[in-house]
Amino acid sequence: MEEGLNTNRGFTEAYYNNMGIGKTDPAMYSPLALAYLGDGVYELMIRAKVMSQGNMQVNKMHKKSTSLVKARTQAEMMRFLEPRLTQEERAVFKRGRNAKSATVAKHATVIDYRMATGFEALVGYLYLSDQFDRLSELIGQGLKETGEA
Repeated sequence: MEEGLNTNRGFTEAYYNNMGIGKTDPAMYSPLALAYLGDGVYELMIRAKVMSQGNMQVNKMHKKSTSLVKARTQAEMMRFLEPRLTQEERAVFKRGRNAKSATVAKHATVIDYRMATGFEALVGYLYLSDQFDRLSELIGQGLKETGEA
């Protein structure tokens, strides 16, 4: 095996070890901080999904990715997913949805923007609490429901 390559270690373990950071308790963060992280995690997951559909021009990948990360799509996914959330997940989503943000929606309704913020807070929460199976399950279900899977 190549030096530095350990197939028995997960990404997050390698990330925490190599970056010199400790495990983070998601309860320590505001819903908007969770949404900040969740935005990046979701974007990365969508970009990886788009790339998995085969090699194409980067501009086409970008257009497909942006259509999936916009507030309207995230809100549509949440409308389907919300009844399927656990009590804890629903509480995180609602905290994110109801958080007072200093920014306003550029290309979305206020309702969609708030739903998307709740969605991103949930993504950030699941990521920080190492619930990767649940995170990918919910996003996969949401993408299927919106016809994007």
